[in-house]
Amino acid sequence: MKKEKQFDDINYYSSIGFKSGLEIHQQLDTKKKLFCRCPVGYRTERPDARIVRHMRPTLSEMGTYDGTALMEFKTKKEVNYLLYRDFVCTYEMDDTPPFPVNPEALDYAIEIALMLNCQLVDEVHITRKQYLDGSIPTGFQRTAIVGVEGWIPYKDRKIRIQQLAIEEDSCREVSDIGHKITFKTDRLGIPLVEIVTYPDMRTPHECAEVGEILGRLLRASGKVRRGMGSARQDVNSSVTGGPRIEIKGVPKTWYIPRMLDTESKRHLKLLEIRDRLNKNGLKYNENLNPTLREEERLRELEKLKKGIVSDVTHLLVDTSFPPIREAIGRNQNVWAIKLEQFEDVLSENVQPDKTFGEEFAGRIRVIACLDGKPNMIWRSAGKLYPGDWERITSELSSRPNDEVVLVWGEKGDLEVASNEILLRANEATLGIPEETRQHMQDGYRTDFERILPGPDRMYPDTDSPPVRITEERRTRIAKNRPERPWEREEKYNSLGIHESVGWKLAAHPRATLFEKLLEVGFEPKLAAELIVNWLTHLRRQNKACLEKVLTDEVLVDVIRVAVEKKLPKEAIKNELNSLASDCDYKFQYPELAVDKDIEFIISDVLARAEKIKFESIDAKKRWVKGRSVRSLYGRVHGKMISDLIDNKLN
Repeated sequence: MKKEKQFDDINYYSSIGFKSGLEIHQQLDTKKKLFCRCPVGYRTERPDARIVRHMRPTLSEMGTYDGTALMEFKTKKEVNYLLYRDFVCTYEMDDTPPFPVNPEALDYAIEIALMLNCQLVDEVHITRKQYLDGSIPTGFQRTAIVGVEGWIPYKDRKIRIQQLAIEEDSCREVSDIGHKITFKTDRLGIPLVEIVTYPDMRTPHECAEVGEILGRLLRASGKVRRGMGSARQDVNSSVTGGPRIEIKGVPKTWYIPRMLDTESKRHLKLLEIRDRLNKNGLKYNENLNPTLREEERLRELEKLKKGIVSDVTHLLVDTSFPPIREAIGRNQNVWAIKLEQFEDVLSENVQPDKTFGEEFAGRIRVIACLDGKPNMIWRSAGKLYPGDWERITSELSSRPNDEVVLVWGEKGDLEVASNEILLRANEATLGIPEETRQHMQDGYRTDFERILPGPDRMYPDTDSPPVRITEERRTRIAKNRPERPWEREEKYNSLGIHESVGWKLAAHPRATLFEKLLEVGFEPKLAAELIVNWLTHLRRQNKACLEKVLTDEVLVDVIRVAVEKKLPKEAIKNELNSLASDCDYKFQYPELAVDKDIEFIISDVLARAEKIKFESIDAKKRWVKGRSVRSLYGRVHGKMISDLIDNKLN
């Protein structure tokens, strides 16, 4: 990974108290799903059926609601599920209890936990993790911790692994417009592992490097799925004076350094805004604390809104601002919210080209489903004629050091939006709100996704019995555990394999083929080159029979014969190309050229060379060797040809 110095300045990031951790989610390469026996796969054709549902939160065993669940409930989403008969059963739709956990998936998770040096739990206990965004029809994800307190080596220290869990994947989102969200259910229930690190990364670049190491370890296990959508990573970060913030689903590791640098600067700016608001006399309103019951918070919000929230639709019937004019034309309303002592605060940039006001806009876009752009404006940003603002500020008795925010839409959505604006303004007096954020398409900025989940989100799954990890199972899996990437690289280096080739081979999906090729006497360098380069070249050419015919068993047989016949690598390449191109092709190895043929061809090329004027003897040697090798390709080892020509021309 390219190292950018500005994202690896340990002195700077230490000075702001930067810390970061990772949560890696990777699908396991099983044939069946985790809690049913439906096959694993993705579908693109027309679905067989559609189910519509609405989600609602449930009380935890302590009699409280999870904040994230309440937030999702406010969105009033209609959730549509697209079903595929062959890939979904009644379990996914929460109409039947779960099957016993897939033993193949659990074995894979145990193996990866051991590769991470984790301590295995004695019993795997299934728990439920609430998800009210609709991505799981049950409203919760079944998950279980398999290993704890592991580590991986990094530079001169260890990065600690907090836990490894096995869980079922969620649905694939198709669209999310207004109050309607649609999912495909083919991905639902695919087993995956979640690896959670401690916040041991001290710079954004370190976080990216650790993410790459974990990704390589997972690929080296040979037990994970590859390709688009099979892996996702969440990034956690914080600075001194702020809580942990989670950034969901970062798709590419190389996004992490700049994204975390931008996020840490956002945290610092929010702390500056907090200090400014506190200096203006604004303090946190404890009556809006998220730990309170929702009905108590709503009662307090209704009190606050008197005098600071007003319907100003009648004042803007002649406005020239297109979004508001069009909203009024659709018989929607425009509400104004007064934020006392917030003068110019919303216009402060907290990310590159992204203001603090846009943080408010992102929140109401998600929670109130006001997903038009823009969905709110404020006085210090302009947008309206001064006369429009004068009428609105007069209506709210607003002072010059107050800010006024406008939102528009249906009345029910405006109720939610105005509440969220007041809640976010209250949180601004504390600094950095605890929330989960999503990466933006530019790869380095973030936006609001949901409130950060709390402990009330998790509770035991009474439908699933615990699974004991026996000593026999632990021993069997440990005995067959693959080597870790850094262990493989060290071994490859000792065999004389180039560092760049060894690095690729260590996490290659067919890395175990390397040992099998060595067992039949193939040279280590050529074995590595075959896996890393030759097969990759054939794949890029889209050879029709590559995956079907060139299995590990076939490749071992091809190499065994080649070693016995002492064939040159060019002959092996020809054979692999033929096998990958023609599914009915049978082995047709060429016989090595005899000395008489070799001598005849080289002599002929030398005779032609005598008629050409070369700049030097070295140029003449290169020309003769090139034509000789071409004529004898696959029938003679290239070194033999080179040595013969050197002897004749010296």
